[in-house]
Amino acid sequence: SNGCPALSQMSGSQQWGRGVPCLRCRGTCAGFEPHSWRKICKACKCSQEEHGLSSELEDDRKIGRLLSDSKYSSLTARLKGGDGGRIYKRNRMIVTNPNVSGKDPTFDTVTYEWVPPGLAQKLAMQYMELIPKELQPVAGTDGALQRRRRLLRQLPLYDQDPAQCRGLAEGEHGLMEEFVRKYKAEALGVGEVALPGQGGGDKDEGKPQDKSVESSKAGESRNGALESAPVGGHYRCESCQQAVPGDCPVVYADRAGYSRQWHPACFVCCRCAEPLVDLIYFWKSGNAWCGRHYCESLRPRCAGCDEIIFSEDYQQAEGLAWHKKHFACLECETLLTGKPFALANSSLLCTICSHSKRL
Repeated sequence: SNGCPALSQMSGSQQWGRGVPCLRCRGTCAGFEPHSWRKICKACKCSQEEHGLSSELEDDRKIGRLLSDSKYSSLTARLKGGDGGRIYKRNRMIVTNPNVSGKDPTFDTVTYEWVPPGLAQKLAMQYMELIPKELQPVAGTDGALQRRRRLLRQLPLYDQDPAQCRGLAEGEHGLMEEFVRKYKAEALGVGEVALPGQGGGDKDEGKPQDKSVESSKAGESRNGALESAPVGGHYRCESCQQAVPGDCPVVYADRAGYSRQWHPACFVCCRCAEPLVDLIYFWKSGNAWCGRHYCESLRPRCAGCDEIIFSEDYQQAEGLAWHKKHFACLECETLLTGKPFALANSSLLCTICSHSKRL
């Protein structure tokens, strides 16, 4: 390769959606104009995602990058003829249902844009049916769109790639690289789906399973038919504490240990309660977090550019934080350090712009 792909890829995340009309402003915004550091359109001030989403390829590259250099790199593949980056092996599933209402049977095909990897189709379908219908990522439905929006919100590219950050000062790239290296080693996880008591399989060759912290009496035998039918509702969902039937798939998080399991609909971020997109979680303080809220639990996030702040010297007001250079009026961009300002829905305005907005 001649070195160009990497270049276009770096500017990629800033450029997608350029010129695309805003879905929220419906006609009043002529098209997306990227702001130099805010994650919004200069024309209408709506977010980039209101102007349509990145491409599926960019999404898969982003998750590929996140999972590479982690113990989940088997979910990624080297991109053919690319720049040596890795791409997410996103597990899609096409289900064909015979439609026998007419004279001649026809077939309806349904494509799921993501299903948990490594499952037989029957178990994958059971898993999908345990998720609210409107959240199932069926191609062409709102559920598929919601999945991709959660991908943007929960796993912003600028939380893992210093090259995508506009807020880093000299010398902070290293701090961020270390931050990412640490969370990949200590917190990042991908949930796995199995029947109760069958989490972890024998995937960890030779490692002792910490399957039962509570020394469960269920199924001592690893091949145990016994195991999936525990006595007296032994398996409980970690989140809602309700019993889990032995024949319903559950989610396991290896960082939580295999004595815990979740109903598919209960595997959500402990902070925002959003379903964890593609079962990608960050484990901290006995809870699963989405990437966005995990990162924010360790360092402040700038209310101006939405990036994590690595400087110790930053601006704070009303429980929010800003890079000093981003503590600026949303309308006229005047820096507001030491000046009076108004704060509306975490948008910062100088007194003049705030006054004219009210008129």
